Amino acid sequence: MKVDGRLTRTIWLAADGRSVEVIDQTRLPHAFTTLRLAFMEEAAHAIRSMQVRGAPLIGATAAYGVALAMAADPSDSALDRAVAVLGETRPTAVNLHWALAEMQAVLRNRPQAERADLAYAKAAAICDEDVVTNRAIGGHGLALFREAYEAKGGPKAQGRPLRVLTHCNAGWLACVDWGTALAPIYLAHDEGMPLEVWVDETRPRTQGALTAWELKSHGVPHKVIVDNAGGLLMRQGQVDLCIVGTDRVAANGDVANKIGTYLKALAARDNGLPFYVALPGPTIDWSLPSGDAIPIEERAEEEVTLVTGRTADGGLATVSPYPAGTRASNAGFDVTPARLVTALVTERGVAPASREGLLGLYPERA
Repeated sequence: MKVDGRLTRTIWLAADGRSVEVIDQTRLPHAFTTLRLAFMEEAAHAIRSMQVRGAPLIGATAAYGVALAMAADPSDSALDRAVAVLGETRPTAVNLHWALAEMQAVLRNRPQAERADLAYAKAAAICDEDVVTNRAIGGHGLALFREAYEAKGGPKAQGRPLRVLTHCNAGWLACVDWGTALAPIYLAHDEGMPLEVWVDETRPRTQGALTAWELKSHGVPHKVIVDNAGGLLMRQGQVDLCIVGTDRVAANGDVANKIGTYLKALAARDNGLPFYVALPGPTIDWSLPSGDAIPIEERAEEEVTLVTGRTADGGLATVSPYPAGTRASNAGFDVTPARLVTALVTERGVAPASREGLLGLYPERA
């Protein structure tokens, strides 16, 4: 996508051909800054601290983290350590472990002198494949958007845009480019479909601010809403469909996504609205029979008890809206049962949220 008119990805190889540069997403939307990652440990910190975030981007960063490790020391012990350190950074996003397994498969049993070059080539391929995959997800999601828009009357229904509700950030900032849940929004907007996007703020890390930043940059009409407003808008008939991303999908179609997703799915079902989940194939964890086995990340209390924002004089300040000493619980994700998901939108097409539906798109997993 474009930032200030320049095509930009979220991660790229630096000019020195060895280090890696990323967008520091902890500074958005207030400042656009980049970071240079020169060592595997720096890549691990970027993932853990959410300087990079979103399941596909976490996987891509982990892949480059292995490449950085191989550039420093191509031994078996260094490879094992890199996989172990990177694998412990975020427990819920399965793309992390998928990417590490892909890197191990390429590097294991290869001569040490070849490993660095092989690692960089594989990491670059993972990034390029992510872009192609997300563009394909956008195309399949666009078909669903067209159906929904036509059901409203299409162009004849002047002044009635397709109103889409999303949760968290599943745009290009969460991937290498395009995004998952936002990809069909971009494509629909680019073909001239009138849209209005309801952007959940997504506390406690307010990833909705990232979605708003993306949509504003692309010119897509949108409004930020508090997390608890979605149900009211659905009841008032102001939402036509919901679409979200996901960090892990179990083999039966259960979906783990940012905390609060489950409540949106319940509200959508109660109001007879479609609830779509967009994801690339590597986000499917075929080893888990259901979402009950998906690990839920518990993050720091300070993410809830402290809030950072821009002050009236243009500076940034971190404050607490709670009494001193207040404790907080901060589960990062919840699991939405497959029965509440209208369909899964993947790079291979749209499928029911079920094992049978997924196997219809990925028969090699049978």
